[in-house]
Amino acid sequence: MTIQLYLIAVLMLAATPYGSGQRPMDAKGPYDSDEISAVPSSQVAVVSQPLFDFHESEIKFSLSSLMRTLRDGGHEGWVLAAYPDPKTKRPLIGAGFSLDVPQTEHPQRDPLNPHPFLEPSSAQLWQAAGLEPERLDRILDRYERDLKVWTVKGFRRKLKARALAPEVTEEEATRLLRVSAIQAIYNARAYCRGFDALSASQQMAMSQLVFQMGVNLEEFVQFLAVLNNDPGRAGLAGFDQPVVAAGTTDAPRWNAVQETLIASQWARLYTRRASTVIAMFDPEYSDDPSRAQARVNATLHPAVVRRRRRGHAGSVRVAEAPRKGNARSQRKHKVG
Repeated sequence: MTIQLYLIAVLMLAATPYGSGQRPMDAKGPYDSDEISAVPSSQVAVVSQPLFDFHESEIKFSLSSLMRTLRDGGHEGWVLAAYPDPKTKRPLIGAGFSLDVPQTEHPQRDPLNPHPFLEPSSAQLWQAAGLEPERLDRILDRYERDLKVWTVKGFRRKLKARALAPEVTEEEATRLLRVSAIQAIYNARAYCRGFDALSASQQMAMSQLVFQMGVNLEEFVQFLAVLNNDPGRAGLAGFDQPVVAAGTTDAPRWNAVQETLIASQWARLYTRRASTVIAMFDPEYSDDPSRAQARVNATLHPAVVRRRRRGHAGSVRVAEAPRKGNARSQRKHKVG
């Protein structure tokens, strides 16, 4: 079996809502009603230990809750036709599903984390969601033609007017979102050594970060060093935040985790979205989400944009960040 067929097979097993043989705990939710096509048994049989096997009992939060958050207009949004990423101009659909990303090699560089990364291509995820490859080709061809005629501004106007004809159904977009969310949860374990020990809100926050950032999360060196209690990485990339060693109380550690994200350019450019995610890392978030959110909002400030008077060149001041870490580059979805 080729690596492409292997990945599609294991993704199919992961994406099928009831692939574990049991209904997940939140199976009555609106996003768990979509049956996802299975690969032929002749292909699945050779996959004895799926690399991307997923059972909802392995996470503490609700997959449906994560999906509802990601498709909300305040986060990823929900568009049933291909549209351009505001930063890269690459085509997205649904809740920011990238349509033209190639399979990416993503080695695990943390010797203390045995969990691998998995970065299939858009086409492989598309097929894992049970959609026909030919449709993806047609959508991409149409997108390229429309982009030449309309430009990005024209696309944005049509988006605002809701004038784009649907190219996938609600159910199909939900399938794409589901398999993307599962991939984000899978890769969250590869970024975080102690993922299983995190609280439900922390696991969900970590999964959201991976969904939003994709492979660019590797550039958040400070955040990953504090998250994994790894002082050895403190000298990398101008690290200037304290690494809280294992054995200290939770509150100082998670405050340091939050501070690394608050200092990032991502948080200052996308303040509303970032504040929600950062707040969820607070170990007391479940006790009082509003208070946790208020703490973050009190210290998180958006990038300052200053324009000179007419006749002078404008200037923009953006807060310094660990490394750029633009969400949604080649790997995944949009930001904005």
